[in-house]
Amino acid sequence: MKKILSLLILLALSQNMPAQGKKEAINTQLDAWHQAAADADFDTYFDLMTKDGVFIGTDATENWQLDEFKAYAKPHFDKGKAWSFTALERNIYMGGDGKTAWFDELLDTQMGICRGSGVVLLKNGTWKIAHYVLSIAVPNENVDELVRIKKDFDSKFIEKLKPGK
Repeated sequence: MKKILSLLILLALSQNMPAQGKKEAINTQLDAWHQAAADADFDTYFDLMTKDGVFIGTDATENWQLDEFKAYAKPHFDKGKAWSFTALERNIYMGGDGKTAWFDELLDTQMGICRGSGVVLLKNGTWKIAHYVLSIAVPNENVDELVRIKKDFDSKFIEKLKPGK
């Protein structure tokens, strides 16, 4: 009974928390999520996502529902190190309901600078990642070179995705 009462109090406080306090809580959760990957802490990492979470990776084929993402990530986590992302900069925007927020972040990663963006939802007093998009940041002066590198893959994938295929 005490646990239920404590949870209800925490939920009420978090819903009435000023926007700045909510942003700090979201920032803490996002940092913890990234740290869990660096620590290869599979359970913590995925507990910080909603049960219907989505992760969109850097490859055009990587649009994973939670169970698919877990299956992809598990071997990486089992090796003792998944990936290591550290936020260099983060912006958090609150929805009017106080239970929804979205964010963008620049990350220091093993792939160089990447950008993450996503949506977090307040679930039972905890901010959870519902949707996350990871992209590799490409300097404008390198875009033409990158387009040439991925031209064959993109052509084939576009054909595969066209209606009627």
